[in-house]
Amino acid sequence: MAKLKTLAKLFPVIGITGPRQCGKTTLVKEFIKHLDKDSIYLDLEKHSDKAKLNEPELYLQQYINKCVVIDEIQFKPDLFPLLRSLVDENRVPVRFIILGSASPSLLKQSSESLAGRIAYLELSPFNLLEISEKYSLETHHFTGGYPEALLQDDKEFSDLWLENLIATYIQRDLPLFGLKADPLTIRRLWEMTAWQNGNILNGSSLAKSLNLNYHTVFKYLSYFEQAYLIKTIPPYYINQKKRLVKTPKIYLRDTGILHSLLRISSYDQLLGSPLLGASWEAYVMNQIYDIKSNELDLFFYRTHNGAETDLVLTKGLVPVSCIEIKFSSAPKIAKGFYTCIDDLKTENNFVITPHSDNYPIKNNIMVCNIKSFIYDFLPDI
Repeated sequence: MAKLKTLAKLFPVIGITGPRQCGKTTLVKEFIKHLDKDSIYLDLEKHSDKAKLNEPELYLQQYINKCVVIDEIQFKPDLFPLLRSLVDENRVPVRFIILGSASPSLLKQSSESLAGRIAYLELSPFNLLEISEKYSLETHHFTGGYPEALLQDDKEFSDLWLENLIATYIQRDLPLFGLKADPLTIRRLWEMTAWQNGNILNGSSLAKSLNLNYHTVFKYLSYFEQAYLIKTIPPYYINQKKRLVKTPKIYLRDTGILHSLLRISSYDQLLGSPLLGASWEAYVMNQIYDIKSNELDLFFYRTHNGAETDLVLTKGLVPVSCIEIKFSSAPKIAKGFYTCIDDLKTENNFVITPHSDNYPIKNNIMVCNIKSFIYDFLPDI
């Protein structure tokens, strides 16, 4: 909310993007209660609201002194040039708030038409900072951060809700975003990315399994990423003297969806699964990505000799922290992690666990639990 208030003082258009059902509408409806101007709200999934914009210029000109909220704007992308024209006629802060379930790069019209007029706020499902006082780490890790799934006491409902969210993306949303593919193929590809979660992306394997062209698979994955369903982490390979892995790692953006796609039905089952480590890695990566400052970027680092670190945090292109992610209260650190630190010359390095005490294992390496990292260490990196 604080960032939204700041943007509202500066920009005529605010774009709030993020996955479906992550709380965008709830946030905006609460926010407009405190605006110093009146507002109107249009939901373009409702036929009645969409019909109001059959003559959009005539309709929107009526509300020149109000804040107009347009939800699910991806259903009417031809509005963007008009919004630019209306803003240029009367350029005042927070004239329009637009919400969409796709990233700015997928909604190309907004990036092109509203350049210099729009600020984006990316909203994610609930992160650890937002739920830690009410829900356990285990519940958040297993169920994920989608409000409808997390806030229910009924596990059966949460499971069904996540299954239906997956089906909605496959049957409706991804095709609406432009992904023209057989729904069965989309489902299989999404499930296969879940099995590759936390690993180097193997596009050739995906293409072969789906009987698709290699480039087609990457085109489909691009839609997944721009719809906030997956996240690819690029390798850090400024150091040209070493032979480094240069293919990205792939993660699912929500561990509740991850476990649903993998058909892991309980936390106990997850604890006994060989996929536990990759699941925990995805959870930690998502928390860091959602909470970090904008000046930090995420990479990973791996040499062909086997030295690797799960995450590298950089400022600009300068590495500042190497991070190893372990589901253990007494993690064992491989020699390769120390090699990565020596290669990248990072001074603040961490081994992140679920519940361990915080203690140093070398002058520049701290073992800590995820809550301590998020609350105490990440803000100072």
